[in-house]
Amino acid sequence: MLHTLTSLALAAVMAVPATPTPAPRPAPTITASELKVVLNNLLSEHVWLASAATGAALQGRKADFDAAASTLDANSVEISKAIGTVYGPGAETAFLALWRKHIGMVVDYTTGLATKNKAKQDKAVGDLVAYTQEFGAFLASANPNLTKDAVAGLVKEHVLTLKAVIDAQGAKDPAKAYAAMRSAAGHMSMIANPLADAIVKQFPAKFAM
Repeated sequence: MLHTLTSLALAAVMAVPATPTPAPRPAPTITASELKVVLNNLLSEHVWLASAATGAALQGRKADFDAAASTLDANSVEISKAIGTVYGPGAETAFLALWRKHIGMVVDYTTGLATKNKAKQDKAVGDLVAYTQEFGAFLASANPNLTKDAVAGLVKEHVLTLKAVIDAQGAKDPAKAYAAMRSAAGHMSMIANPLADAIVKQFPAKFAM
């Protein structure tokens, strides 16, 4: 989606030996700004779909929850594919598993809130905070332009803004819930933009300017 390799140029066959024509650099198929748009769209969509799923779960709308959860997972797959086009299939698989992990923790928090199980809620929050360090380490290991602490801080803010959405949904305060959704979705640019910048800096030949 983000980048495809061009075929190697063949050296011309000549009667006398000649130095083969060097293979051209892969032609970029996406600009740096387009990469930002792709990541911003996918990550903000993640928030809207997660919010739809948690809202449906808290209201006992199973059919709506199942549909939202399925679409949310499709979004997760798209995000992982975007990562995979840059870092390869191994990174794509690892990213998807790690990304799905935090969604499972959000589900645990939502379940704890729905059942008024404070211990379950507290455990889910603790797991999510620990997860931010794991996710930060993962991205920092893939890209030298990202630091573990910086990524972890941004992901922690994502977790907290999404928690605010769920808490407002649980309190049956739609005005507060929608305001929190807007804030949470808007925050995702704070993750998407630095990630896009770091990728372009790491692989400048892959992206048109």
